[in-house]
Amino acid sequence: MSTVYTQPISTLKGIVSAQKQGQAIGIPSICSAHPYVIEASFRQVLTTGLPVLIESTCNQVNQFGGYTGITPDGFIGYVRQIADACAFPHDRILFGGDHLGPSPWQDEPETLAMNKARTLVRDYVAAGYSKIHLDASMKCADDDSDRPLDKVVSARRAAELAAVAEETRASTGGICPDYVIGTEVPLPGGAQEHEDTLAVTTPDDVAETIDVTRRAFLERGVVDAWERVLAVVVQPGVEYGDSTLFDYDHDAALDLYHFIEQDDQLIFEAHSTDYQKAEALRDLVVDHFAILKVGPALTFAFRESVFALAMIEQVWLSGRPGIELSKVREHLDAAMLANPIYWQKYYPGDEQAQSLARRYSFSDRSRYFWPVPQVHAALQQLLANLDQESIPLTLLSQYLPLQYERIRHGVLDNSVGALVLDKITLVLDDYSYACGQKTLERR
Repeated sequence: MSTVYTQPISTLKGIVSAQKQGQAIGIPSICSAHPYVIEASFRQVLTTGLPVLIESTCNQVNQFGGYTGITPDGFIGYVRQIADACAFPHDRILFGGDHLGPSPWQDEPETLAMNKARTLVRDYVAAGYSKIHLDASMKCADDDSDRPLDKVVSARRAAELAAVAEETRASTGGICPDYVIGTEVPLPGGAQEHEDTLAVTTPDDVAETIDVTRRAFLERGVVDAWERVLAVVVQPGVEYGDSTLFDYDHDAALDLYHFIEQDDQLIFEAHSTDYQKAEALRDLVVDHFAILKVGPALTFAFRESVFALAMIEQVWLSGRPGIELSKVREHLDAAMLANPIYWQKYYPGDEQAQSLARRYSFSDRSRYFWPVPQVHAALQQLLANLDQESIPLTLLSQYLPLQYERIRHGVLDNSVGALVLDKITLVLDDYSYACGQKTLERR
């Protein structure tokens, strides 16, 4: 199916409604706090009237700042500042909170972890997030470590958080949030390299998740909240490891397709869709995975552009009087070595394997380190060094061949900022095509 819709659908409910009417329409969910990624997301659809869905996770943004150092209210302000620089209207930005629950505090007893999770949800809703993914599927410190967490317990905790969200919305007079339930239960750090396939969630498991969560919501008295649950997260068989990709297989997920077609309320939300081929992403949307979450693939594209520009800098400017090379790649790796908490447990192997993964892994744990002052300063120096005059086309052909072709055809400016944004936009284009927003122009 290759139909492109011409009338922008501005709400998630509108997308669900279109799906239930047989239209293969979806929306990319941009799961990143990276300024270039967010800017590229806005600029890509600036003239279309389409909304942009930006999401943050419970570990990334929370009441304590998360690993970004940003609170929910601060994150919205940060994104809107980027929007203002792009002249992108605030009313076309949808904010989502991902995996909101006790996950950041699962090493604490339930009482403490859930108290913090309640504050987390309260802050997200009060800040103006309109899409709330409730996920209490992880164990707390006092849960039985010898058995899986009971789905009834998980659903009860999610319903408690839904009640907090509803109370907050009522007291602040904010918009009524839409909800997402379920979890794909990802492996820590992504898929393992030796695996050949991923188990697709069964319809029976989805049905149980929906049933126990619905009952928990009703028992908690948040009937209105249940009516605004619009999606359930499942594992469709997509994932990525350091150097391994698991492609979507429509036939393997056919039972899920038939299952959700019988549900008048819900569609699927797909996590970890990064690096899927454009046609596979389109198949996901056709199969009712109408919310496609993507993050590392976008920062991976950013990192590729920076590394390519660093090579151009070295070849073109090395030895030129008055030029100090940025050494941005070296600064990035030094920052990662100085603080291995964000990558070490995700990158197994010897020193050589870890060195390769730090730079080139699909998991892109380097994304955590671009805000480090030394790395940020090196990046700014790289951009300044290359922005003094147009980069020779010969070097662009060597190191950024797709951008070279686009410059030659007059669709891209030969400027450093445009080159970086274009690398990210080419990934976003696959998602726009998959979601029925545009045709795919093969490069």
